[in-house]
Amino acid sequence: MAIKLFIVDDSAVVRQTVAQLLQGEAEIELLGSAPNPILAGPMIRKQRPDVLLLDIEMPGMDGLTFLRQVMETDPIPTVICSSLSTEGSRYAVDALTAGAVAVVAKPRLGLKQFLEESRRELVQTLRMAARSRPRQVTSRPAAAAPSVAAVAAPVRGSLHALSMNKPVLIGSSTGGTQAIESILLALPADAPGIAIVQHMPEKFTAMYAQRLDASCAMNVREARDGDRLERGVALIAPGGLHLQLRKAGGQYFAVVRDGPPVNRHKPSVDVLFRSAAECVGRDALAIMLTGMGDDGARGMKQLHDGGVRTLAQDERSCVVFGMPKEAIALGAVDEVLPLDRMAAQIMAFDARG
Repeated sequence: MAIKLFIVDDSAVVRQTVAQLLQGEAEIELLGSAPNPILAGPMIRKQRPDVLLLDIEMPGMDGLTFLRQVMETDPIPTVICSSLSTEGSRYAVDALTAGAVAVVAKPRLGLKQFLEESRRELVQTLRMAARSRPRQVTSRPAAAAPSVAAVAAPVRGSLHALSMNKPVLIGSSTGGTQAIESILLALPADAPGIAIVQHMPEKFTAMYAQRLDASCAMNVREARDGDRLERGVALIAPGGLHLQLRKAGGQYFAVVRDGPPVNRHKPSVDVLFRSAAECVGRDALAIMLTGMGDDGARGMKQLHDGGVRTLAQDERSCVVFGMPKEAIALGAVDEVLPLDRMAAQIMAFDARG
């Protein structure tokens, strides 16, 4: 059965070009299109699409407001088609955390040519979105309440911070922006250092890190080459670059490098996990969250075989069960858990000393 797509974009060029590109795709049927959410709303209620391709900056009602309405009432897998401008990137990151499953980053100029050259990637993204299971998302209060664990956790001194430097490694893709946020929000300010690879386009990861830093007790930032992974800090791999770990003087440091995509991704979870397997010994915790594909599965197996404790998000709480499923199939996972238990596992790992 063909995937039914609906486009909401104020650009006639986008609507027309995508329609032309999909003419030869038997698996995807263009159900319709609209220049703004106000017109799109009644149309998708009348005939529900399998996937929405949604712009952010539109007159009348912006795409982010529309997305939140959709995700609160009847979640539809949504791919954001956003500009690479500063505002476009910020809103796109907000859309991912509001429930969108992917972002297609479009330029301000040369849009028609860009879409034509990116046809294959766009089609793959739409297919992936159709297989996802977006969760109903209700609007969160402006300031999230800290968890019981966060309130009760003692603040450790700097000597302890240096002596207890045990890294947590997290890999995720589709649905991961929400999953990572839920974990970090539940952790105290002195939680163990966390290195994160989330598949996300270049220019978007800095915005994502800033957003998390504003709402979480931990310090969250985009990783820079040479950053120390220390208590109370979460480092997010920059889009378009790989993140690795190295150990020196008993401490762990970020290595941020360019290079070819691994498993079609840059950053790649496998790159982070494999680098950690070479330097952490048994003293780490690795977590595989929701995502399409198999990136990170082999790296997690290497960590697991080296004695590192490994966890995977369960199918029920995943938007896409691909990456955890592949890691489980390789025998790389010690325990499969729902998302809402991951923060407690991190603190239990830390408490073991």
